[in-house]
Amino acid sequence: MPSYRVRMAVGLLRPGVAPEGLLPAAADAAAEVVTVEARDVAIVRGAPVISVRFTADDDGDADAVARRVEATVRGLATPGRPNLECRAGGRWRPVR
Repeated sequence: MPSYRVRMAVGLLRPGVAPEGLLPAAADAAAEVVTVEARDVAIVRGAPVISVRFTADDDGDADAVARRVEATVRGLATPGRPNLECRAGGRWRPVR
């Protein structure tokens, strides 16, 4: 089963949202429908970027998971554009 990841920058949090709850909520949204392999937050060019890695049957299913994660993050913060990638050999290739 292919491995995918969705990554997005995160801007301002909505009022009352704790920073430490954002990444678990994003990963939990994916875990409701697929197996989550990893989750991470990094600082890229001074901005936080979250990443949720998961398995899915195909690009279409992975896109649905990415949209689910984006919707969850959008309810908690101002997200940047999500990037969906698939692991191909030793590299990540863009899906959308």
